[in-house]
Amino acid sequence: MAICAYNARTLASETAIEDIMMQPKKIKYDVIGLTEMRRRHPLNAVYETGELFLGTCDSRGVGGVGVLVNTSMAKNIYSVEQLTTRIGRLRMRRTGSTLVLTIFVAYAPTSSYEEVEAFYMDLEQLTKKIMPSTRS
Repeated sequence: MAICAYNARTLASETAIEDIMMQPKKIKYDVIGLTEMRRRHPLNAVYETGELFLGTCDSRGVGGVGVLVNTSMAKNIYSVEQLTTRIGRLRMRRTGSTLVLTIFVAYAPTSSYEEVEAFYMDLEQLTKKIMPSTRS
């Protein structure tokens, strides 16, 4: 499975979305995690190159994560969730020998220490919910 990451640097306009939908034609991918989209409204759409799920940014126009799932893999989507404006989760059903796959798309802030700490605390809490400790 080919999983890629792409810093979109703004997908607020239809033109920007059209541009990004042309890029996957140049590479082989199954899932592309998208960050820094700066969208005010969510978007779920089907294109020739795949299914696009875009979350929203915060009130300052910062953040926003999403995924582009190749058309051949779209049938395996179980759920797509925006957990915070900087963390998203894609869950896939059985694909070949992989029974279940969870992909996190995360975009860490670089501004203030407090924002960075809050991001990593959110990420830690979310991963603990998903993957509980096996220790007794």
